[in-house]
Amino acid sequence: MTQEQRWLARYESAITFIRREGRNPSKFDGEEREIRNWIKHQRKLLNAGALKPDRVARFRELLALSERYRRKNQWE
Repeated sequence: MTQEQRWLARYESAITFIRREGRNPSKFDGEEREIRNWIKHQRKLLNAGALKPDRVARFRELLALSERYRRKNQWE
């Protein structure tokens, strides 16, 4: 499996998880933690300008979807 295929597989698993569960991955569940950590790492790469240009548009789509299910403060 090439690096590009591995990246696409993780991207698809993250998109599928968020759409299926209607929430962002938890840091407490083992399988979800892997997805969450991958998203965090990709966000760091994006902010540093190190994310490959062909991945930027796809990852921004994932971030937009993730933002829809952002955790809210119960007191707001």
